[in-house]
Amino acid sequence: MTQLIGLTGGIATGKSTVSAMLADAGLPIVDADKIAWQVEGPGQPTTQKIAATFGPKTLLADGQLNRQWLGQQVFNDSTKLAQLTELTRMPIQRAMLEAIALAGRQQPVAVILDVPLLYEGGWQHLCDQVIVVTAPENVVLTRLMARNNLSAEAARARIASQLPLAEKVKRADVVIDNGENVDKTRTAVLKWLKTIIKSN
Repeated sequence: MTQLIGLTGGIATGKSTVSAMLADAGLPIVDADKIAWQVEGPGQPTTQKIAATFGPKTLLADGQLNRQWLGQQVFNDSTKLAQLTELTRMPIQRAMLEAIALAGRQQPVAVILDVPLLYEGGWQHLCDQVIVVTAPENVVLTRLMARNNLSAEAARARIASQLPLAEKVKRADVVIDNGENVDKTRTAVLKWLKTIIKSN
């Protein structure tokens, strides 16, 4: 029987690394970020609603969301973040549920539900297990500043906009440390995979 496995972690903990390892092992991945990009693509109804709410600077010349500008608006203003979430939540949820159903048709041992805000969005209630990917705070801050070209202050604001990583770890069924040693991460992922295969 196919299990639905939630995969989450704090921002810049390296969740994508773990997701890629699981994909390499043959498990289908339902990636909330990719689905969100599709739902919020040029000309999409959700994109038009976001632009109507946040103004003309929301869109680039090609119709894509100006994500850098929008991020600056919402990650420092909880009211604006709540507005954006309200506009995008339902369309993204519908698309994700469709993707989960599609991924399960081949009856794999597990479908991986890769959601950065898994707990914040209540997705854990649909999952048989939840994996939380962690990394030390200093590693997370360095990664986020480099990846998104952010100041330390801006990076901390983004970290603070999510449920604290320690709280996610408390709620997790499985915790995978993805600090600075990718080989240790891979070993932990493979160990978990063996348990899933055995349980089927």
